[in-house]
Amino acid sequence: MNGSVLLYMFGLFSAMIAFGLICWWAYSPANKQRFEQDAHLALDTDPVYQNRHKTGDKSE
Repeated sequence: MNGSVLLYMFGLFSAMIAFGLICWWAYSPANKQRFEQDAHLALDTDPVYQNRHKTGDKSE
């Protein structure tokens, strides 16, 4: 094996490990509550949604 193949393999395995760690971090239970709060942030600050939510309107 020459140097370019080893460099390619090192880059590939580094990317795979980084991807795995990011997936583990994203799906860890410790982050679930924060991600759910972040998901509702756009709806919480939207005045149209707030008016419908307060009046009980279920239409989309």
